[in-house]
Amino acid sequence: MYDELTEIDIKKMKEELEYRITKVRPAILEDVKFARSHGDLSENAEYHAAKRERGKNESRIRYLRNMIKTAVIIDSTSDDDTVGLFDTVTYYVEEDDCEEQVKIVTMLRRDPFKRIISKESPLGSALMGKKVGDRVCVNIDNGYSYYIVIRNIEKGEDDASLEIRKF
Repeated sequence: MYDELTEIDIKKMKEELEYRITKVRPAILEDVKFARSHGDLSENAEYHAAKRERGKNESRIRYLRNMIKTAVIIDSTSDDDTVGLFDTVTYYVEEDDCEEQVKIVTMLRRDPFKRIISKESPLGSALMGKKVGDRVCVNIDNGYSYYIVIRNIEKGEDDASLEIRKF
C-alpha cells in the first residue's frame, strides 16, 4: 500500500532527509569516534548511546527515503461544500449528545491529541467527501459504529504549518 501525501509532505520529508544526512549523521559519527577513544567499549556507556543514536538516525533516513520513493502525490483541493483535506469539521455525535471538531490531514501529519486526524482514520474516512447536514456512520473495529451529523465545514489549505510526524 502506498501512502497518499501532498507535495508539501514530500517537500518536508526531503528537507528532513537532507538535514539528517548532512548535519545529524556527521555529528553522530564524531560522537561515536570520540566515545570509542575512551577505551574499553564493553563498559563505555557513551559509546553505546552514540551507537544507539546512529541507529535511530539511519532508521529515520531509511524511512524517509522509502516514503518519498513510494508515496502517491494527491491534490488537497476539494469542492467548497464537501469535506476535504485540511478542512476543519464540526460534527454532532448523536450517541454522546455533544459537538466535536477535527481537522483532517494526511497520515504523515496526524496528531490525535490535538484533534488532527488522518483521512485514513475511521472518522476521517467517514467524513471525507460529505456535506453539511449529512448523517454519517463511523465504523470502528470489532463491529462498533456510531452516527454523527456534520454541522460545519471550515475550508483549509495545506499551508505547511503542520509538522510531519517524527518517530
